[in-house]
Amino acid sequence: MTTSTNVAVITGASRGLGRALAEGLARDGWHLVLTARTATDLDAAATELRRLTTVTALAGDVVDDDHRADLAAAADALGGADLLVNNASTLGGSPPPSLAAFPLPDLLETFEVNVLAPIALTQLVLPQLRIAPAGAVLNISSDAAVEAYEGWGGYGAAKAALDHASAVLGKEEPALRVWAVDPGDLRTRLQQEAFPDEDISDRPLPETVVPHLLGLLRDRPPSGRYVAAALVGAAR
Repeated sequence: MTTSTNVAVITGASRGLGRALAEGLARDGWHLVLTARTATDLDAAATELRRLTTVTALAGDVVDDDHRADLAAAADALGGADLLVNNASTLGGSPPPSLAAFPLPDLLETFEVNVLAPIALTQLVLPQLRIAPAGAVLNISSDAAVEAYEGWGGYGAAKAALDHASAVLGKEEPALRVWAVDPGDLRTRLQQEAFPDEDISDRPLPETVVPHLLGLLRDRPPSGRYVAAALVGAAR
């Protein structure tokens, strides 16, 4: 099947930044392939977004091989992915544990969700992105990837690994754009899990970041690492 409509695959799309970005893309006419682990939340998001565009919603875990294959096939059925957004993340605990006390099974899951799954899904979607007129990969990073915060060792190390993988992929796939973007602290469930006893209502809503991310797609700056609030400028 062929189509002139752009197609985006977004993980962690049922709420937070993934959900907000999905709506922003839908309003710009993109077709969407969405996934998240909680089917009820994903179905609710998909129902609202179908008022704007074509949506394929597949609940599942990005660490599952078959699920990733289903996502790639769904994008292909819509004409092929133009954009892959690796947004799904996990902290490894709430609050995230210190490295000295980090249960190894949870640490393994942190790296599987935040590093291995994005790389594996990218491998599957790359053939589609390579033939897209403006193929791109957007990996959602964090300031914890470059700053040392107590209790953020597992998550931060995983995001640092994702940043480096993004940088290498950008070199290996010069015809594409590969961006790692730190969206900043946002009012999301992940942020609340990081600070379970704190009021995070002072954090900006995820919707505030979406115009910056859409600007990436419009302006197509070079592959690299960016901070959402300072996207007009060089990668670092």
